[in-house]
Amino acid sequence: MPGRFDAAETFVDQCEAPRSGVDIEGNTFPDEQGTLLEELFWLRSWTNETYLWNEEVPDQDPNDFSDRLAYFAELRTFEITRSGEDKDDFHFSEPTSEYLARRNSAGSAGYGASIAALSRSVPRDFRIRYTDPGTPAAEEVSGQINLVRGARILEVDGVDLINATSQADIDTLNAGLFPATPGETHVFTIQDPGASDSRTITLVSGNVSTKPVNRVSVIDTATGPVGYLLFNTFSPFAAEEELADAFNELSRAGVSDLVLDLRYNGGGLLAVASQLGYQIAGRAQTQGRTFEALRYNTGIGGTSPVTGQPNDPIPFYDSGLGFTLPNGAPLSSLDLPRVFVLTTERTCSASEAVINGLRGVDVEVVVIGDVTCGKPFGFFPTDNCGETYYTIQFQGVNDKGFGDYADGFVPQDSDFEFGVQVPGCTVADDLTRELGDENEALLAAALQFREDGTCPAAPQTTSSFEIRRLTDGATDVATTAITPAEDIFLTNRDMTMPY
Repeated sequence: MPGRFDAAETFVDQCEAPRSGVDIEGNTFPDEQGTLLEELFWLRSWTNETYLWNEEVPDQDPNDFSDRLAYFAELRTFEITRSGEDKDDFHFSEPTSEYLARRNSAGSAGYGASIAALSRSVPRDFRIRYTDPGTPAAEEVSGQINLVRGARILEVDGVDLINATSQADIDTLNAGLFPATPGETHVFTIQDPGASDSRTITLVSGNVSTKPVNRVSVIDTATGPVGYLLFNTFSPFAAEEELADAFNELSRAGVSDLVLDLRYNGGGLLAVASQLGYQIAGRAQTQGRTFEALRYNTGIGGTSPVTGQPNDPIPFYDSGLGFTLPNGAPLSSLDLPRVFVLTTERTCSASEAVINGLRGVDVEVVVIGDVTCGKPFGFFPTDNCGETYYTIQFQGVNDKGFGDYADGFVPQDSDFEFGVQVPGCTVADDLTRELGDENEALLAAALQFREDGTCPAAPQTTSSFEIRRLTDGATDVATTAITPAEDIFLTNRDMTMPY
């Protein structure tokens, strides 16, 4: 009946196709024989109980749907922000087996390279953003790294990536760019940045997983050592230990400032984001303070609608939590009064929580790059009948109660009229130099701002946030687009804690 919502627990785990056995974490599947309609009623009631904007969700009859994912797609708000973006642009689901595999650092087929599609339409322009160390993409062959940052992909297995339009060619390109299994051999023709000639390489796909801390270094300057940390994801669980190791290294080096490169980090475990905040700011600035508090929908009191536990603020965690560090193991910290954060429109969710959380305890955050994605929202990934659902369930606010940055954090010299302005400089992402190179545009701008408080001349005048909005939805000439499936961890605030 419209407006009547039985408790979600009435329908949970009542599955049209129940699973049996255990998952990869050793947990027995709770599924019981049920029906598709019971799965849809669970989605409807669960959304009403937990969705942040539940009063903006049209109450559609589950009997009108024959697919659970199609029904879930309708269970969200369709309002927009001041800038014209969807208010909820983060409504996803995925098979639970895939979610658990990524969360536990299970590898998947690939080369270990992140690909930037600067243009998906003919003439296409696909470049390498970065590679993960120890992967086929980063392997050195005859004195040359297979794929370097900024390299343009010209051909895959003899097919012209720039101009191909036939479905057969598109299929070949997709098969080579995004291999389905480890051990596949594919031939690439690429052009390195600044090179006039192309070169041909052979890549064999491996079983690869994202490395959270991609690189860490110390830059010597006339005013003291500066740490550089390229951190690409707060998930999987390995992020906890890798971050701790990186800060131990930076602490031993006695760095006086930190450049935290989050330009491609879309989020992940919020608990690890809290640990990162502590390792930057230290005990004196964070003790007894809130990293992030969660605001749920208006019908919820002081208890989390997902966990049933008290809705206590999340502190700045100063020790291991049991992901990949022993529970209670002390974390080192740099005790910095400011941090330089490198950002793009891909800097999202848990990454933005670090910016907001540090600003909440008066650590100066200088943003170098571009407008962040604008996601002060998060969710508890929830499994039902083999599908893990991500529905926005809370808004995160810092120690000062602030969390209104749905249009992103904006460097103060940007002409983007929305979002939250913060100190810093608008600088276009530089694909001509390796990440960590002192002459790479974003890092160089951070070092310049640190030295004299100025930005590089002629800042980018149009935010890539605006460019993204104009080009979103552009279709490829061919029927099937050439594009990888995005990892859900790239745009989330995952509230998971160790079991």
